[in-house]
Amino acid sequence: MKIVVIGGTGLIGSKLVKKLWEHGHEAVAASPNSGVNTVTGEGLAEALKGASVVVDVSNSPNWEEAAVLNFFMTSTRNLLAQEELANVKHHVALSVVGTQKLSQSAYFRAKIAQEKLIEESSVPYSIVHATQFFEFLKGIADISMEGGKVHLPPVLFQPMAAEDVAAAVGRVATGRPVNGIVEIAGPEQFRLDELVRRRLATLHDPREVIADPNALYSGANITEKTLVPGENARLGEMRFETWLAQEAAPVPAGGDLVKAG
Repeated sequence: MKIVVIGGTGLIGSKLVKKLWEHGHEAVAASPNSGVNTVTGEGLAEALKGASVVVDVSNSPNWEEAAVLNFFMTSTRNLLAQEELANVKHHVALSVVGTQKLSQSAYFRAKIAQEKLIEESSVPYSIVHATQFFEFLKGIADISMEGGKVHLPPVLFQPMAAEDVAAAVGRVATGRPVNGIVEIAGPEQFRLDELVRRRLATLHDPREVIADPNALYSGANITEKTLVPGENARLGEMRFETWLAQEAAPVPAGGDLVKAG
């Protein structure tokens, strides 16, 4: 089965492409680096020829309000239009647990708009809502700075390893369209401030993390359970300590190293 992965050279996309090939599928990594640009439409029709499934794990390079909305709206419209022409049977999009509750954030307003386009399209679809990735814990600290310290609300948090995200998205992509949302998450719950504090410590990052109930998350107010999934979420296997141990392990010569955050 031919599966085109939009954003196929990124953190999740590269892992997903590898897993799909290992399971006998023809996985195509599509990105501007490979001549496929979903915003301009360049190379899109050619990439989608003969595809049964399209998986969109791409992300906006610019999170400024107008730019991020333009990226997700234009990219998704172009994708869905070409999928209809190519008779693609399943559109899979990676999104975020809690998206509908985060509309104060410009980024999440753009994701809400993206999901609406998918839902209104004639292409059968599955939207995968994932919790945050372990790989982006430092990034959360970076965008939560206030007065030289990291301010985070001490809410529940259930992040997962990028490896588990890719595996879960792959299972959805090779299954039947659900025409709805599938939630995926890590196997453990933490407090957001606690886990970011632990991650910074392992990186020898001296920034102080403050548990601040009034702090925003990506520009939005959140409640105790905004960032955790519902009861029917599909859970990954990798625990935080296992992931940390893998991160600290030496990389074999010639190995592929993907880092984020």
